[in-house]
Amino acid sequence: MKADVEKGAIYGPPNNDSDEVIRAENESVSRRTETRRGLTSRHIQFLALGGCIGTGLFVGSGAVLSMVGPAPLLMSYIVMSILVWDIMNVLGEMSTYLPVKGVSVPYFVNRFTEPSLAFAIGYSYWYSNSMLIASEVTAAYLVIEYWTTSVHVAVWITIILAVILILNIIAVQLFGEAEFWFASIKIIAILGLIILGVVLFFGGGPNHDRLGFRYWQNPGAFAPYLVASRDTSRFLAFWTALIRSGFSFIFSPELITTAAGEAVAPRRNIPKATSRFIYRLIAFYVLGSLVIGVTVAYNDPRLLSSVQKGSSDATASPFVIGIYNAGISGLDHVINAAILTSAWSSGNSWLYAGSRVLYSLARNGQAPKIFTLCNRRGVPYAAVLTTFAISCLAYLNVSSSGADVFYWFTNITTVGGFIAWIIILITYLRFRGAMIYNNLTDRLSFRAPFQPYLTYLTILFISLLTLTNGYTIFFPGEFTVSSFLVSYIVIAIFLVFYLGHKIYFRTPWMTRISEVDVISGVEEIDRMEAEEPERAPRNWLERIWFWIA
Repeated sequence: MKADVEKGAIYGPPNNDSDEVIRAENESVSRRTETRRGLTSRHIQFLALGGCIGTGLFVGSGAVLSMVGPAPLLMSYIVMSILVWDIMNVLGEMSTYLPVKGVSVPYFVNRFTEPSLAFAIGYSYWYSNSMLIASEVTAAYLVIEYWTTSVHVAVWITIILAVILILNIIAVQLFGEAEFWFASIKIIAILGLIILGVVLFFGGGPNHDRLGFRYWQNPGAFAPYLVASRDTSRFLAFWTALIRSGFSFIFSPELITTAAGEAVAPRRNIPKATSRFIYRLIAFYVLGSLVIGVTVAYNDPRLLSSVQKGSSDATASPFVIGIYNAGISGLDHVINAAILTSAWSSGNSWLYAGSRVLYSLARNGQAPKIFTLCNRRGVPYAAVLTTFAISCLAYLNVSSSGADVFYWFTNITTVGGFIAWIIILITYLRFRGAMIYNNLTDRLSFRAPFQPYLTYLTILFISLLTLTNGYTIFFPGEFTVSSFLVSYIVIAIFLVFYLGHKIYFRTPWMTRISEVDVISGVEEIDRMEAEEPERAPRNWLERIWFWIA
């Protein structure tokens, strides 16, 4: 009794008002550290689509064509589309089941495998996305210089970066809306180019020259590559094209997972974007590469000249070169505008993705808590600003020596994408095993097809690509220290992050399947999804995009 009196004297009697104050404070803290669901169905659809259409298709495909020829280019995009489709599906399955706030690939890795792997892949994602922003900004200002060189480079870099920051810092709805229109322009542009390519194929151009598969016969479907042996040269050409084509897709499937935590009705919208992904890959990359191969010869002087100069504008686009050859003038400016939009859009997406990865790491306790701070519209502004600060490395391009350093930074990020895909696939196998162990497979509203066999095959393919991405440097006269480091230093950096974290924190090598948590947060998502009615398109524009998407 005495103890109770003393306790009451010290702490006072229970006070319901105090409890309400505490609850209100907790809710306030939660609001300051949680994102909001502001991405609608069309935002998710076009974010998934727009992320896969970049300067790699508009411009980079020309360098691959000149190097290996049209047949390896087409075959590589077909094979890579299948691999990326599998990655998109497994991410779609996990993201549909657990679209919790702050979700990201590192979140799934941490939850379904072990913390050290999540730490290593998380910071690899964050760094790579930050550098990709700078890379796309660089591509954008080079495109602008196609029209004028009278304005200093730093001015264009500043303007492009400022717009990207504004679109990301205010509200996720603004980002989603901007990305919707950016992606729409890219889609219209690439569809128009594919249709034009078909017209030229059948001789519908101004000169009425029916191209057909002329360039597949002369100079040929395969360019001579590395060795004299015909069969070996063709295989190496295909393998090189496969490695190069992978760079066009790097980090694109992950955008769906990154957006899942801020999506409206994710259980309905994520499967839509995921299941339709393969059709878009076929429509844009496979058909696009076929059009390139039939309208431009791999030894075309314009193509070779633009590749040697390292152009990133319309002069380097194989689509534009095919249009020039057909006698059509004036379209170069239209294509250049599409390339600019593509680069700007990609930079916008990478800032979103990078900031959300950092936010997710902070929520998992693997980054400072300051990065969980959100503004009143649910934007993690601390993570956005920090990621944006890294992207300012784009200013290295102001000087020639800085540009060399920047080239290093951007190139060592690409192999990291292959490593990330391997980790994603391993994470999915762990997730799938835990779902089977807990008899929860009937709770999956979306399932990746051909599993787990397609995932095993994809792991094998991407592992080979990772290990052989720099194989050409081992041919006589090809080896340089810089080329070796660009090709393989990322593997070493990843291992340093992984082993360093594991040794310091003494984390387990892998969480047992029986201990993998596939239950926490599911009921909350189920309840949210049941309360969120499916909204029909409100106007004619939304109805059009609803059917296209």
